Amino acid sequence: MKNILIIDDEEKLRGLLARIVKSEGFEVLEAADLKSGFKKLEQNDIDVVLCDVKLPDGNGVDFLEKVKTNFPLVEVILLTAFGKIADGVQAMKNGAFDYIVKGDDNDKIIPLLYKAFDKSQLQKKVKQLEKRISEKYSFDTIIGKSKALEQVIDLAKKVAKTDSTVLLTGETGTGKEIFAQAIHENSNRVGKSFVALNCSTFSKEILESELFGHKQGAFTGALKDKKGFIEEANGGTLFLDEIGEMPIDLQAKLLRVLETNEYIPVGDTVPKKSNFRLIAATNRDLKTESENHNFRSDLYFRLNIFEIIIPPLRERVKDISPLTSYFVKQFSIKSNKKVLHISDDFLQKLEAYHWPGNVRELKNIIERSVILADDVLTSDVLPYDLQHRHDNSNKTMSAFSLQSIEKLHIQKVFNYTKGNKAETARLLEIGIATLYRKLDEYNIH
Repeated sequence: MKNILIIDDEEKLRGLLARIVKSEGFEVLEAADLKSGFKKLEQNDIDVVLCDVKLPDGNGVDFLEKVKTNFPLVEVILLTAFGKIADGVQAMKNGAFDYIVKGDDNDKIIPLLYKAFDKSQLQKKVKQLEKRISEKYSFDTIIGKSKALEQVIDLAKKVAKTDSTVLLTGETGTGKEIFAQAIHENSNRVGKSFVALNCSTFSKEILESELFGHKQGAFTGALKDKKGFIEEANGGTLFLDEIGEMPIDLQAKLLRVLETNEYIPVGDTVPKKSNFRLIAATNRDLKTESENHNFRSDLYFRLNIFEIIIPPLRERVKDISPLTSYFVKQFSIKSNKKVLHISDDFLQKLEAYHWPGNVRELKNIIERSVILADDVLTSDVLPYDLQHRHDNSNKTMSAFSLQSIEKLHIQKVFNYTKGNKAETARLLEIGIATLYRKLDEYNIH
């Protein structure tokens, strides 16, 4: 319904205006003063208010400010018998949709009502969209019940309300961008831009242009000025995924932006300012990379103000069941099927798998399984590797075997580092991928 509230103390004029507006298909409510008008606003879903300026209990220009403070999506058109420039200027400053003179501008009222209604509806749709996005990326929608995941969410909630730089680390497919979005949506910058850029997607030259923007003619093909992601993120959050892939010389430029909030677009000489919050993510061990001179140590220390390590799926087996249920429901609907039943053997195979691709791999496998299955998801619709995985974790080993000694030594170092995998790999002098394989092989958690 298109609900219009008319506030005017002249009963005959108000009634005439109400009949004209009703003839256009609008629903009309009436009020003779500001007090009763505000009460109707509280009790009804009003789209547009037509309000006289001079009323027994106050001034419509002042009332407008109160309306916009309490009902920001409601549009207000002010009506006056005596057009004063000062009142008109103040009305527009207070947020009036328009300010018209009775008698002189009667033919403008209906077209203005349609325009004001359209604006009100658009604002409501935007608000609903923002709400859906906020709900989609809230911490409550991150699926899982493992202690490891709960600890990570708790850390993310604590840092979200600050403006600190956040470094999200973890293997590919663990959901780093989802955490970045949730941190933004729960920060003081909610409602502002969230701009995401994957640093591994572009060459050095294109990445520099995407990040900093460029001036027309800066290079071949630069036909017009282009805003960079840093400028687009002004006031909001910049998410740089796979930051470990950023070329060294661009790292120096990024460091300067983080320290001064200033940057220079490619081909320009005039610095620009941008106030944004940075969230970075990587699947690399940036500490080791900086020690090996593959990543700037000064940028690493600047990024590592608050690190959140997102554990791989194999370390939070409890999350596999709720994630599976969620994806099965999602893909059953997508495939126009009733929600399929999940058999015990299907779930057992999933929980025994080591998930090198993490949640992303699980999602893809569930989609494939839903397509293949009829009514029940059984293990025979899973890929061969999952169906025939051999679990050697509980195999009894001789105390004199090399495997037994290796397992014991890895367990000791792992306990010494309190579960820090990067530090464990460094002390063992093996690669991080080798360590993950060994931890999985020996069932060390």
